[in-house]
Amino acid sequence: MYERKLALNHDILMRVEKPARYIGGEVNAVMKDLSGVSIRFAFCFPDVYEIGMSHLGMQILYEMFNSMEDVWCERVFSPWTDLDAIMRREHIPLFALESQDPVKSFDFLGITIQYEMCYTNILQVLDLAQIPLHARERGEDCPIVIGGGPCTYNPEPLADFFDLFYIGEGETRYHDLFTLYQECRGNHLGRTEFLRRAARLPGIYAPQFYDVTYHEDGTIERFFPVEEGIPPVIQKELVTDMAEACYPTKPVVPFIKVTQDRATLEIQRGCIRGCRFCQAGQLYRPVRERPVELLKKYAMEILKNTGHEEISLSSLSSSDYSALPELVDFLLEECSRRHINISLPSLRIDAFSLDVMSKVQDVKKSSLTFAPEAGSQRLRNVINKGLTEESILKGAALAFEGGWTRVKLYFMLGLPTETPEDIREIAVLSNKIAALYFDMIPKEKRGGNRVQIVASTSFFVPKPFTPFQWSPQCTREEFLDKAYLTRTAVSEQLNQKSIKYNWHEADASVMEGVLARGDRRLCQVIRKVYEKGSFYDAWGEYYHNDRWLEAMEECGLSVAFYTHRQRPLDEILPWDFIDCGVTKAFLIREWEKAQREEVSENCSQKCQGCGAARFDCGICFS
Repeated sequence: MYERKLALNHDILMRVEKPARYIGGEVNAVMKDLSGVSIRFAFCFPDVYEIGMSHLGMQILYEMFNSMEDVWCERVFSPWTDLDAIMRREHIPLFALESQDPVKSFDFLGITIQYEMCYTNILQVLDLAQIPLHARERGEDCPIVIGGGPCTYNPEPLADFFDLFYIGEGETRYHDLFTLYQECRGNHLGRTEFLRRAARLPGIYAPQFYDVTYHEDGTIERFFPVEEGIPPVIQKELVTDMAEACYPTKPVVPFIKVTQDRATLEIQRGCIRGCRFCQAGQLYRPVRERPVELLKKYAMEILKNTGHEEISLSSLSSSDYSALPELVDFLLEECSRRHINISLPSLRIDAFSLDVMSKVQDVKKSSLTFAPEAGSQRLRNVINKGLTEESILKGAALAFEGGWTRVKLYFMLGLPTETPEDIREIAVLSNKIAALYFDMIPKEKRGGNRVQIVASTSFFVPKPFTPFQWSPQCTREEFLDKAYLTRTAVSEQLNQKSIKYNWHEADASVMEGVLARGDRRLCQVIRKVYEKGSFYDAWGEYYHNDRWLEAMEECGLSVAFYTHRQRPLDEILPWDFIDCGVTKAFLIREWEKAQREEVSENCSQKCQGCGAARFDCGICFS
């Protein structure tokens, strides 16, 4: 077994906010004998430990890598700002939690990229690890830096910083990549030759073997491989058999409370709903379910191996899992005997869901969440939400009958075709739900309870591989005007005292839009912002919008170009070289139907011909 020595001495650990973020040694952390390992993989989540340790994808790949006899996967997270300052001042290299060895000594540094505003954290990780930021500056002594996760469906704003990107679900291709790496190393082939050969593997994108030219107006003229044999299109990797896919039944249990401090059971991937704003709903098509008997087995093993006191079902739309009643009945019986709580997110609010939630929640009812996304039915049709006002009010009525008195409503501002009337309807719908409570529950039965409707708005950010990828995004000023209009409309409602309104920051939403649909010219912007001192941009208190605007100007780039203009349907988009499973023809049809306010039926009702059926999963609806 590997004998480790802490990378940070006790004096340093006493000077940081949460030392347990950095010491490793948690329950179920994997230790291996280095003499039996030929590949060392540092798996990084470029955010603080508490968020990274809540991410199921990291736990899945950690389990999968460490099930390979000759691979040792260890975890790395972005040091919080207090430790970051110490590491820079005292020249302490970034280290992995399990061995506490420097990340630079590993064969691979894998970085999961979940959110655009974490891009500067990626440079923080590379910098602290003492790895050159630019991929072309790295020598044979540097690890291969590979990115994965949803943001790799447009990897171009990060192209300069990564050797490879893995496009799609991680369970399918890493064994081939590791085998190739061992072959190249055994034959004394260098870094560049390994990358060249890796670029020929399905699902692997090596940016240095591609080039791009631009028109005078800044749009892309051509994107192309620069060498023979490099594929012009990268098709996403997809798990076709969820029964055979790896799942972590012994996940690492943190010493400290993390964001999602519970056991997680992924019941399915994909979604049948087809919301036009939702990137995940397109990227993870088609829907693939895990067998219910396997989920029962996993649930019991995870609870036994972790000691968690709560278990959560994970999916984009849990209500659409075909065996949900059977699984819930099993969990209710087993978890009640063990005094374990059950969390059921992503449920539609119907009679079945409320009955289940009544059984799993405490006597004191917590809040229920609806996500209408838009206030008016017209705009819900535009975004293909598949939710009517009638169904929302019916769900609220069932909730009030069941004893709930707090309802959270999530909306977006700035959706395509949105009008001031659509915005006012957010307040109107909130008022109708509050009024419903007063109509249904007699005064003498309310006791000390007061209904509270919490309406929250985020700002719409168009994302690649959605029907809205061509849509303009609002400016900061337009977003703020829309938030002000919403707040004013709420204040005009009869039941305004029962309605609380929250909205998100506009500046970061605009910059998220720049990065989401940007090209590789933004690499220089991200680097400049980092050099100006920015990281943890996903955290509001550390986000400095002025640095981003300055960097954009210094690089001769325009925020408006990337966010506020309408893109023609025939424009070459930075991510067009990726085949995500749904066809551009399908996305165009959905974009045009949105303009006509037409609703598309969900996959279980009618196949929309999105293209995902070509993946041989045997479960596409038809």
